[in-house]
Amino acid sequence: MSLLRLMLPKGRIFDNVVRLLEEAGIEINLSTRGYRPFVSDSSIEVKIMKPQNIPSLVELGSHDAGFTGLDWILETEAGVKEVLNLGFNPVQIVAAIPYNSSLTELKKKRIVVASEYQLLAEKFLQEQGFDYVLIRTYGATEVFPPEDADMIIDNTSTGQTLKENHLSIVSTLLNSSTRFIANPQALEDPWKKEKIEELKLLFQSILDARTRVMLEMNVPREQLETVVKILPCMRSPTVSTLHREEGFAVKAAVPRDEAARIIPILKKFGATDILEYELRKVVI
Repeated sequence: MSLLRLMLPKGRIFDNVVRLLEEAGIEINLSTRGYRPFVSDSSIEVKIMKPQNIPSLVELGSHDAGFTGLDWILETEAGVKEVLNLGFNPVQIVAAIPYNSSLTELKKKRIVVASEYQLLAEKFLQEQGFDYVLIRTYGATEVFPPEDADMIIDNTSTGQTLKENHLSIVSTLLNSSTRFIANPQALEDPWKKEKIEELKLLFQSILDARTRVMLEMNVPREQLETVVKILPCMRSPTVSTLHREEGFAVKAAVPRDEAARIIPILKKFGATDILEYELRKVVI
């Protein structure tokens, strides 16, 4: 039987990836096998690894596809194919220095820089003309300054941890988020390519559904065209005639963040019995 070997990222992005797989109909059960969980789809084999290791392992071909951050794809320079930007766990890779320091002063001397990102850090420091010594860290990079480093290059989502450690951002190197990646050779295998494309379609439909809600309403005949123009749907709303031709039933998938604004307007122009409900998948 053909098998797709899939890597899941350990750590902070794991829950979002598992939720996505489950919404795609693939159940992941961690209770019995630790780093090799049970998968409800018998054509998929899963292993859990740190996201830092996933790009290189997918490139080597020991696994066909996986999930990791763009930062680690670029840091490892892995020869993998990005299948889909999932947008999960967005972070910025930034350079930060203590509040009482300045870039002007740091460029006048040899500095110590702490970072998990050796390749990305060195590229930035060289481009900026710093004289530096780079210390490779393995977590808790923000605690190095001021005693053990003059600058850090690290990931941040809100910047709060940097503030708590009296650090200010002086440059943004990269915007990163979770990506679905594949081994190029795996994509040359017809079965594996089809399986990966199926997953891509399901993932995209779920992500699209999360940004929209369905609005359903009854509309008087004389107000139909006005209501249709108001609805910001994907193409055009679905319209059907009500019993005894007393108006129309109208359905449209609208952007989630616009629904609250639109509903009072629809009511104003005669729409009644307005329903709003969640979507699970949207295939365009």
